[in-house]
Amino acid sequence: MISSVNPFIAIGVIASTAATDSAYVFFNAAVSGRRRVSAANWSAIWYLLSAFAVISYTENALYVLFAALGSWLGAFASVTWLVRGRDADTKERHSPP
Repeated sequence: MISSVNPFIAIGVIASTAATDSAYVFFNAAVSGRRRVSAANWSAIWYLLSAFAVISYTENALYVLFAALGSWLGAFASVTWLVRGRDADTKERHSPP
């Protein structure tokens, strides 16, 4: 079964699930911020990106492992990006001694 894994499809599944999970994180951030248009856009992108991964790993169950890896990478990277963006927007307050 492992020999039937196409490395190019596996990489595609990782990339598409990473992108899908990133879109999901940004969707949740938009919903939390009550930004309707942004949330709707991210939701549509989220569903479009999931198509490749779902079609690919339903062909071979081992691709689910690559989908899980891509999902983890996408969530980690996008939350890291969101935290860095928030830190840049936060102005330091003067705290006298």
